Amino acid sequence: MFPFRRSDANRTRFRALRELYRSSTEQNGPEARSRRLLRDWLSPEQRAQFDANNYFEVTGSHTGRRYRVQYGTLSNVVELDASGQPAIGWCFVPESPLAAGDVMLAQKIALETDEAAVLALAHRFTLRLPSLPRVVRRAY
Repeated sequence: MFPFRRSDANRTRFRALRELYRSSTEQNGPEARSRRLLRDWLSPEQRAQFDANNYFEVTGSHTGRRYRVQYGTLSNVVELDASGQPAIGWCFVPESPLAAGDVMLAQKIALETDEAAVLALAHRFTLRLPSLPRVVRRAY
């Protein structure tokens, strides 16, 4: 057998090729494409909110209530009270699994066009504040 060694030049080329592939996948993968599509559909105010906070607010079509759509695919819609504080959580998603940006876009369109039908199908949940970890005491 002949011993083959990778030269430093080959290692550098391999690393550059791997980095190019990784960056191309990140920029053109499903998550990146869905995020770009979502940003294209957001109003300038919603886009600014989304870029700054990873959420945007939507006004319901029937009641005029405000909803916050947070980045994610499940349990990510929160109804806001009159003071703008989270009050009630709503869970509704498309039937087939999609990237987060696509789910958020579907939620935005649904709330803005047929709020009553969406809320009739959605699961309501109460919001819980993050709790401190419990300290477990053991009897010795």
